[in-house]
Amino acid sequence: MKTDLELALECAVNVYHRYAVRQPMDDYLSRGEFSSLLKETAEPFLRNTVPVRPRRGGIGGFTEFLTTLSLVAIDAHNRSHKSPGGDHGHDHGHGHSHRH
Repeated sequence: MKTDLELALECAVNVYHRYAVRQPMDDYLSRGEFSSLLKETAEPFLRNTVPVRPRRGGIGGFTEFLTTLSLVAIDAHNRSHKSPGGDHGHDHGHGHSHRH
């Protein structure tokens, strides 16, 4: 039986492939494919996220997709802590301050 994380990662790969193999069928996301992917699969999740700036020709391969996805996920996580009740009963500090 697959873990929740395995299922989530498999889902991300499947979503990537669903859009990356459109036109041309090359396993890369063009600017249009990436835009469609975000609009069709992540619109509510991305409402307050900083816009992604794809490379000139598009987002590129799977590595670039994951890098972009990680930045979006980090931003969404940070926003979740700013909403009421968003601290989930814990803090994400690292045990010291940077004040001198």
